[in-house]
Order: sequence, then structure tokens, then C-alpha cells
Amino acid sequence: MIPNLETMGRWIIILGLAIAIIGGGIWLIARITGWEKFPGTIKWQSGNFTCLVPILGSIILSIVLTLVLNLLVRWFNR
Repeated sequence: MIPNLETMGRWIIILGLAIAIIGGGIWLIARITGWEKFPGTIKWQSGNFTCLVPILGSIILSIVLTLVLNLLVRWFNR
């Protein structure tokens, strides 16, 4: 069964907008709070190169996204 292309296009647009909104939110939070000051962040500097690895922030973000996606899946499967 081939899905309706109009419906599929609509869902792709909605998914793209959702990703853009989530990305903008993450960018805004990073600008306001500063990831390098977040506990659990490993900062490695060498010359003019800086690498930040926000381990705790990544774990928290993963948990939040898992909860949100699970709620969305349960809501759509009613």
C-alpha cells in the first residue's frame, strides 16, 4: 500500500518544523546558560582548539527527549 503523497509531505514538513523548533530551543538554552559551566562537562583546550563534551547535559537531554517521544507515541496510538 502506497501512502498518500500529500499526507507524507505534510508529515515531513511538520517533522522539519519540530526539529527546527527543538534545535532553536537547544541553541537558546546553550546561549543563556553556557554549556561550559554546566556540571559534568569535560573541557579540553589545546592551542586555538577547544573541545567541550557535555556528558551530563547529553544524558539529561536524552532522558527528556525519550520521555517526550514516548508521550507523543502513546498520544498518537490512542
